Amino acid sequence: MSGESALSQVFSALWFILPAYMANAGALVVGGGRAVDGGRNFVDGRRILGDGVTVRGTAGGIAVGATVGLIQGAMRAEAKAGLLLGLALGAGAMVGDSVGSFTKRRLGIPRGQPAILLDQLGFLVVALLFAAALVPIQAVTVAILLLLTPAIHLGTNVAAYLLGMKSVWY
Repeated sequence: MSGESALSQVFSALWFILPAYMANAGALVVGGGRAVDGGRNFVDGRRILGDGVTVRGTAGGIAVGATVGLIQGAMRAEAKAGLLLGLALGAGAMVGDSVGSFTKRRLGIPRGQPAILLDQLGFLVVALLFAAALVPIQAVTVAILLLLTPAIHLGTNVAAYLLGMKSVWY
């Protein structure tokens, strides 16, 4: 595989996952308000998801993912397919984040505290699973995204912290 081919695969993978990445960022930007779990506790006495998973952030994240997918699809004259893929990636990212929050609460990790790899890859894995129901995904794409997403996630979190959008840098 030539360097140009490898670089092309990296860009293709990032272009593919862009709706999920943007959904994740969109949830942060538009989030806040009522928690998805309504403040309820699970059978273990801990919050189901916590205050960080909000109705507005979840809906906003899904809408952002769908919009990005629609734009990507329209650029290829496949707006409907792009919208559906963006919706799947955006919804998958939001479900993945929620699964991560649920898991962190079960492990006793407070809101805002890091869970290495779960924070960086949970949204990605579920987004890929949702997307795989619609389109085939090459193993190389998955490998590239599993390798790059932790660094991209950290970089965007640092940027959000520096912009005052997050209270912690991670």
